[in-house]
Amino acid sequence: MTLRIAGRIADSIVDGPGLRYALFLQGCPRACPGCHNPQTHDPLGGYEVSIEDVLKEIDSDPLLDGVTFSGGEPFMQAHELIPLADQILQRNLNLITYTGYLWEELIESDNPDWRSLLERMDVLVDGPFVQELRDWKLKFTGSSNQRIIAVKPSLQAKTPVVLTELTHMPSNAALLK
Repeated sequence: MTLRIAGRIADSIVDGPGLRYALFLQGCPRACPGCHNPQTHDPLGGYEVSIEDVLKEIDSDPLLDGVTFSGGEPFMQAHELIPLADQILQRNLNLITYTGYLWEELIESDNPDWRSLLERMDVLVDGPFVQELRDWKLKFTGSSNQRIIAVKPSLQAKTPVVLTELTHMPSNAALLK
């Protein structure tokens, strides 16, 4: 299986806590003004990469704390990301996803792949980037409307559990058992 990506960073320290492998998915229907990654908007841009190649890169760095799906819009390729997310969890790495969708939109969607991918996340950073709400002091978000959501507790509570800060995360690998 392949993904269409804009790029990847093998050792990011800005896309979540710890040392992370950041995967920037290609394609975003929102095209938010002031977006940090405007080159990711075109769904036909970027290039294809196999999940196996991504996993080889992840496996080559034993110091990684986790993986971040960013974009573009990762949920545009939810079906393709599900097997990669499963492999990430099996490696006891935590998983963060940045999305322009709101938690409520993802939960209420009739797209089963969206729900399935969401269930594999440890943390979801939701909401579109809003240039008027940009705040350079925020850590791991770009604008103050975006929320950092603990996914497993949110699914259990049936409401978003918003974190005030994101420092350390346990892996969600227990979901596979």
